[in-house]
Amino acid sequence: MAHDPVLLITGASTGIGAATARHAAQAGYRLVLGARSADKLEALAQELGGPERAIAVPTDVTEWDDNEAIVAAAIDTFGRLDAVFANAGFGAKRGWLEETPEHWRDMVLTNVLGPAYTIRAAIPALKDTKGHVLITGSVAGRRVLPGSLYSATKWAVTAMGEAVRADLDATGIRTTVIEPGMVDTPFFDNPGEGRLEPDDVARAVMYALSQPPHVDVNEILIRPTAQPG
Repeated sequence: MAHDPVLLITGASTGIGAATARHAAQAGYRLVLGARSADKLEALAQELGGPERAIAVPTDVTEWDDNEAIVAAAIDTFGRLDAVFANAGFGAKRGWLEETPEHWRDMVLTNVLGPAYTIRAAIPALKDTKGHVLITGSVAGRRVLPGSLYSATKWAVTAMGEAVRADLDATGIRTTVIEPGMVDTPFFDNPGEGRLEPDDVARAVMYALSQPPHVDVNEILIRPTAQPG
């Protein structure tokens, strides 16, 4: 058990993050769970085995100190860090006159600066384990959505994934951008048919993690069958 790999997930309290945590726990990972929602986070950590298997670390990814603290918690608790899934993020209505400027600011900081901070904090520990960086991108980071600043943040994530991969090329660290289409999560106000389930995306994350060390799956673009764009 002391040698079981350790996975850190941000945005872990709901949706893709929580589903990935459950799949990873079943695969034998120990979990370090980060999100701003402390109650949900703690409940998930207890569900996944409590302090010996999963810890909850309230984290605002836009704060550098929080990112340092969650990585330190992984090392202090489990002695290692094998993978980080920078998954925290949220969206906005399309239209350049929609949402408030404050909403935009928070979204850009969370979706772009957040994963950059998380990865930066994790790299030293991942170098020790020849670990794995995963980032939640989006189909919206592969094609522009009209009036969508959210889409622009996910284009930044696509670029970030490649920038990180190239920077860490000689270290043994692998880098994967997970790019879901429409997912039935709290991200959407009106859940509907024809969307991916969080479990569908979690399986894609686990596929990337499960490859042998010489295989680096750099991007997984995953759409529901019914999504035309």
